[in-house]
Amino acid sequence: MKYIVLLCDGMADYAVDALGGKTPMMCANKPNMDLLASKSEVGLVRTVADGLKPGSDVANMSVMGFDPKKYYTGRSPLEAVSIGVRLKDDDVTLRCNLVTLSEEECFGDRTMVDYSAGDISTEEAAKLIEAVEEAFGNEKYKYYSGVSYRHCLVVSEGTTDLGDMTPPHDISDRVIGPYLSKSENAKELIAMMEKSYEVLKDHPVNIDRISRGKRPANSIWLWGEGNKPILPSYSELYGIEGSVISAVDLLKGIGISAGMSTPDVEGATGYIDTNFVGKAETALKELENGKDFVYIHVEAPDECGHRNEPENKVKAIELIDEKILSLLLKGLERYDDYKIMILPDHPTPIATKTHASDPVPYLIYHKKDEKKGVDTFTEETAKATGNYIEDGPSIMGKFIKEM
Repeated sequence: MKYIVLLCDGMADYAVDALGGKTPMMCANKPNMDLLASKSEVGLVRTVADGLKPGSDVANMSVMGFDPKKYYTGRSPLEAVSIGVRLKDDDVTLRCNLVTLSEEECFGDRTMVDYSAGDISTEEAAKLIEAVEEAFGNEKYKYYSGVSYRHCLVVSEGTTDLGDMTPPHDISDRVIGPYLSKSENAKELIAMMEKSYEVLKDHPVNIDRISRGKRPANSIWLWGEGNKPILPSYSELYGIEGSVISAVDLLKGIGISAGMSTPDVEGATGYIDTNFVGKAETALKELENGKDFVYIHVEAPDECGHRNEPENKVKAIELIDEKILSLLLKGLERYDDYKIMILPDHPTPIATKTHASDPVPYLIYHKKDEKKGVDTFTEETAKATGNYIEDGPSIMGKFIKEM
C-alpha cells in the first residue's frame, strides 16, 4: 500500500466579490481533484483545535497526526531543525522575517508594507542576515539564515514568556505599534527589531533592490518563539517509512523531527512559480525507492491568500491539479493499491489576508474501495456531505489504518 497526502496550504477560503461571490476552490478548473472527489470520502476536518492559533505549524502537525496540544513547542524550533541548527534543551528560537516597513521616524508609527520583503532571494537574504548577526550576535543571540525571507534567531537560556510576538503576515498594511510586545522579557528583542532598520536600510543588497524597483528588506521581525521539538517517529506511530516534500523549512523541520526524509526539489520556492512538476516527480521517486508515505506540501495558495491575489489563488489550485495531481495519478497506476488524501491545512481567506480556524474540506480516495462522493471538491460540497472530523490529528490514523 502506498499513501500520498497532497497538502494545499491555505487553499480553503470564503466567497469573495472578486470571484463573483465564489471561493477559489469553486472557481478553479481542477478536473483531477473533482474526479477523485466523485469516488472518495469527502467531508470537513477541524485541523486547529479551540485555543490554538491557526498557523501552518499547528495545522500541519495536526494533519500529520501529531496532537499540537501534546507536541507543539513553537514554530521556529522546527524551522531551526530544518536548516541544521543543533539546539540545546534551554535554547529558545524565534522566526526572523526580513520585512519591508514604511519609513516614519518613530518605529511604532511604521506600517508593515510586506512581510516577505518582496520575496527576497535566499542569496540576498543571507548577506542581510550576516549583517544582522554582525550587529547583534553574541553569546546570547545567534542569527541563522534560512530560505528567502524566513530566518532564525536562537537565544541561549532564553524564555518563551515574551508576550504577544505577532506574526508579520497577520498585520499586512497595518501600523506596527499596537502589535509590538509590551513584555519586559521581549524588550531586547523589540530593540533589535528597531535597530535593525539602521543596519539594513542602506545595505548594498537593499540599495541594489531599490535600483531594480524591488522592495528593500529594511527590518527584521521576530516571532514564533519556541523550545527544542521532540516528536515521535512516523515509523513508531504508523509502522511506515515516510517523506516530506516542501520548499518550507517548517514542514521539513517537522519531517526531520519525525524521522522522515526531506528531499530537496530544485526550483521549489513556496510561491506560485514553484517547481510543481518537480514535487510530483520527487514524490513518485520516493515511493519507488521504498517509502510507503509521502506528504507533499504546496505553499502557493497560502501566499496568494496573504497577498490578496484571488486570481493567482485560483491559478495556484489549477496548477496543483494539472502539474502535481495528474502526474501522481499516472505514476500510481503501477501499484496494486494506494490512497490519496487532499486537503488544506487551514483557510487563508483573501478578505482577511491571514489564517482562519474554520474546518477545512478533505477527500480520501482508496483505489480498492471507491465510494460515492461529490461532483466537485469545494468547501460547500464537503460541508454538505455531513462527514465531520472534530479531532484533527485523528485524520491521519483514519487515512492510514482504515481499510
